Amino acid sequence: MGEDQAEATAARRTYLYFAYGSNMSSERLLARTPSAVSLGRARLPGYTLRWHKLGRDGSGKCDIESSDAPGAAVWGVLYRIDGAEKDRLDAVEGLGVGYDEHTVRVEADSVVREATTYKARPDKIDPALRPLAWYKAHVLHGATEHGLPDEHVRRIAAVAVGQPAT
Repeated sequence: MGEDQAEATAARRTYLYFAYGSNMSSERLLARTPSAVSLGRARLPGYTLRWHKLGRDGSGKCDIESSDAPGAAVWGVLYRIDGAEKDRLDAVEGLGVGYDEHTVRVEADSVVREATTYKARPDKIDPALRPLAWYKAHVLHGATEHGLPDEHVRRIAAVAVGQPAT
């Protein structure tokens, strides 16, 4: 098998995943999908980062929302993951229950690439939700770990946290 053919075969066994929330943290994502390899930071134009997705614990989790605002974009991390681990990530993310899968076009190193990501289901959105401190810490850690732009990191740091349900 030639090198090009071997590379194409390997590419079919893996997929690109755009993480914009707590899965930006390598430690968190590797616990879920041990094959994940960071390909670096990536930008999703035409979207804003929201914290309004209802989590299993009743708090707000990250979501992306379409935006026509000039310069709107969500920064995140592009990962390559073994396709055999996709079902596992889908289950953790609540595919079909909390999130739906979407294909997005992200800019990474001046190249536009298609990647899989998760977007909150409409019935799981509540603008009044706030993230818990531990969840926000994962998101902030991932953003700083991967060198996301300072402005994006500052916006994450400024998000108000909620209190755990009792």
